[in-house]
Amino acid sequence: MAKQETPEERTARFRALSSDKRKSLIRKKLNAQGLREGSGVSGKDLSSYNKEEIIDLLLITKCLSKKK
Repeated sequence: MAKQETPEERTARFRALSSDKRKSLIRKKLNAQGLREGSGVSGKDLSSYNKEEIIDLLLITKCLSKKK
């Protein structure tokens, strides 16, 4: 069984990626979930999404915020 990443390890891993690689990873995750870039998917409300997948995407995008 693989070891779970700590939030700090996850942040470090994503910050180590180039901007293009981060964008590519996010796009792959969106495509794997049947989502497209933009403000939403027509015909779907939030209750139809897998909440764990949404949380995963939120955690990834949180890692991409600019350093202060």
